[in-house]
Amino acid sequence: MTRTPFRLVPLFVLLSAFCAAAESGPAGFWRLDADSLDSSGNARHAVNHGVRFDAPAPDGMPAARFNGVDAFLEVPAELAPRLGADDFTLSLRVFTEAALDDAPGDLLGKYDPDTRTGVNFSLPTFSGVSNSQPNHRNIHFGVDAAHRGDAWTDCGRPGNAVFVFGFAVHDDSLYAATCEPGERESGHVYRYAGGTAWEDCGSPDGSNAVAALAVHDGRLYAGTSRYDTTGSALDASPNTTPGGAVYRHEGGKEWTFCGRLENPETGAAATMGGMAVFRGELYATTLKQEGFGLYRYLGGEAWEYCGNPGRRVLNPCAFNGALYMVSYDAPGGPFRYDGAGWSYAGGGIHPPIHQDYAFAALGGRLHVSTWPEARVYRMEPGGEWTECGRPGEELETMGMMVYNGKLYTGTLPSSVVYRYGGGRTWTPVGGQLDTAEGKYRRAWSMALYRGKLFCGTLPSGKVFSLEAGLNVTHDRELPPGWRHLAAVRRGNSLALYVDGEPVAEHADPDAPVLDIANGQPLRIGFGAGDYFNGWMRELRVYERALSAEELRGVFGAGGK
Repeated sequence: MTRTPFRLVPLFVLLSAFCAAAESGPAGFWRLDADSLDSSGNARHAVNHGVRFDAPAPDGMPAARFNGVDAFLEVPAELAPRLGADDFTLSLRVFTEAALDDAPGDLLGKYDPDTRTGVNFSLPTFSGVSNSQPNHRNIHFGVDAAHRGDAWTDCGRPGNAVFVFGFAVHDDSLYAATCEPGERESGHVYRYAGGTAWEDCGSPDGSNAVAALAVHDGRLYAGTSRYDTTGSALDASPNTTPGGAVYRHEGGKEWTFCGRLENPETGAAATMGGMAVFRGELYATTLKQEGFGLYRYLGGEAWEYCGNPGRRVLNPCAFNGALYMVSYDAPGGPFRYDGAGWSYAGGGIHPPIHQDYAFAALGGRLHVSTWPEARVYRMEPGGEWTECGRPGEELETMGMMVYNGKLYTGTLPSSVVYRYGGGRTWTPVGGQLDTAEGKYRRAWSMALYRGKLFCGTLPSGKVFSLEAGLNVTHDRELPPGWRHLAAVRRGNSLALYVDGEPVAEHADPDAPVLDIANGQPLRIGFGAGDYFNGWMRELRVYERALSAEELRGVFGAGGK
């Protein structure tokens, strides 16, 4: 019998194979089924800040429960995976509920707000952005190294708009609501067609404004209004047709009437003050005194009146178990509605305000924009308020949104957008957006779409956009339940995957490769915006870009 001679494998070959295997595997792997330990072999164990491992997901799957209020995991900076100028992949499974009393929040972040450097990965649901809910259960992945973010692009004027009241992202499209106050005009909804082009989606009724947009149960809803243009120092509108009704978009220019806001106590509404989804149901408010209060949609053409706190309430925002609303009646809001009753949340605001306008969650804290000195305030865990400064010499801060790690707000009278720098510091982003003649110019509405921040103005009724860093968004509603999400950076290209399939990609071949290395920890279930509300398991961080085939394999492995 012939024997095959035994051969010793050189040590460098074994080491090369070992290194290749190590490089191909995850740099960090947190199973999150029983603890926050790293299973990659690299000992990148996370410190637990209130995350529960004894509360399985609704389907019984063991997972980490993040409460959306203050719970997160933290991998110290010295142990965190290296995320610099090289490629990387983020992969995780999340469970979100269909009916939330909060935004889903941020999935993870390793971001330095002082230098605008790092990575952000979140599920944007923004309500109370002035009158509308522009984003609902979308996905955002962004990197930045203080790259650009000061140059606005003119995206055109929807129809004959003088005021872009609000936006909504729905089924991969951006919709804008307008006020068109001419004698033979009415408010419209438009769909962005790219460049400076807008496609007319019709006018739900004869009133001069569509004042609010929101996505609910996979459908686009619009609220109509009789807008008093003199409140923005414009000529009075000859169109006095009342609004105060809600419509559902059926495609094209077709709209279905979904009822009017009215009740025996305050009467029938002619205006719309905002819409948002809370606990899986659609809520709406009014702008003027007629019919003022909060309403809950019951389906068909029916609305339930939820009362009022003695003042007008507008621009509802779901945050940490309650619906917060601003007020245009001095001394302003915010007011808090928990589904059963009302409370006043603005008593500690100082200097005092007359009106407030919009909400945004930054660092897990609710922020509100105000008039008459345009100050922004932050609500602390105990309910007290901290003043966050005044942008320039503005009179009003209006729509606010957290975009790729930073808080932005629009203003009146200059229509300049400002970026928050922490403390009481605000920096103008570019110049004045609306250069039309007039006493007041508003940068009022905002939305996140195609990885960019969009802003709508008055009185020119135009839309502008900018990109800060490099971003990609999935502009469709993420279904509830378990979903596998992956974010891949490959040079100057970012991509998103849902359940193993590619859903969005954005590349900028002309931009420099951004080095996002920073000294911050890796925070899981928390980011620049808000805390994550849901369940998470199987978080992997790779220091390379996984292929589509590899990601399908990770999705199919299902915890193996």
